[in-house]
Amino acid sequence: MRRLLLLIAVAAVLVSPAAAQAKTYYGTVGPTRTITLKRPDGTLVRRVPRGFHTFVIRDRSARHDFHLSGGGIHKLTGLSFVGQRTWRGLRIRAGVTYTYWCQPHANVMTRTFRGV
Repeated sequence: MRRLLLLIAVAAVLVSPAAAQAKTYYGTVGPTRTITLKRPDGTLVRRVPRGFHTFVIRDRSARHDFHLSGGGIHKLTGLSFVGQRTWRGLRIRAGVTYTYWCQPHANVMTRTFRGV
């Protein structure tokens, strides 16, 4: 009986909406005044389904940084950092607007996406 309950619990976790929707998104900042967040197919992200997701950020310049905030999330690469950061398990909430930007150039390097 315990095995059956354990199997049911595992199956429920595996088929939950958040587990089924988990995806990886790719952010890039620099080396010029560009900042993007894309899906693996290269399309620009405008909406992200609610749930837990991974964000892989490539910071290509020590003059830029990549901030991501909204819905209780506040992540950044840091201004002097150049390289790649991976943020796993970030919880995206439906109805929340998330902002990603470069702090020194926020007036021209700011974008948003919506949790759905």
